[in-house]
Amino acid sequence: MKRSGEVSLSSVIVRSALVAVSGLMLSACSMGGMFGGGSPSPQTQQLATATASPAQIAAEGAAALPAIATECPPIKVRPGAEAVFYYGNGKIGNPADLQYQAVIDKQSRNCVVSNGLITVKMGVVGRLMLGPAGNQTSVNLPVRFAVERDATPIFSELYQLPVTIAPSTQASDFVKVVENVQVPYVAGDDITIWVGFDSSKKS
Repeated sequence: MKRSGEVSLSSVIVRSALVAVSGLMLSACSMGGMFGGGSPSPQTQQLATATASPAQIAAEGAAALPAIATECPPIKVRPGAEAVFYYGNGKIGNPADLQYQAVIDKQSRNCVVSNGLITVKMGVVGRLMLGPAGNQTSVNLPVRFAVERDATPIFSELYQLPVTIAPSTQASDFVKVVENVQVPYVAGDDITIWVGFDSSKKS
């Protein structure tokens, strides 16, 4: 990795829009795909598109994430961790029993790179929707951010993200931003930032 000058961090707007179909433009440099390079399941593809009308999107505007810096490591969604489906009471797979579902729609990061240290600011936006059996007014979503160097974890943190569900829409958008994660590096390091839902209950 080449040494770079400092890249200033952009401010983050904490109010997200209907991000699952938003036109948020992300630089292609060092970025993973929307679902981290893995092939999303048909269930996830349907979830990612079943959101808002163009009129609603235009009214709400786009959510903002940290600007993308050229020298940042790539940020990707772990394959299989791009969505979560909760049925409750041990039930799995029956659509009529689905209480809620959530999907990570976009991920981004920016960095300050200086003197062998990368200081990372990273974030995700996504959407939570109630299912046919759901009546929740709030849900805690388990979102994990991790950093790996040459496939070895050097940072991993699980965040319980509280999301309030509007009764009128049965859905809500969410944003999570993590700041000031410092990653030492030397030239040639293969560093990747990972994000995804993690219901394993490991800290």
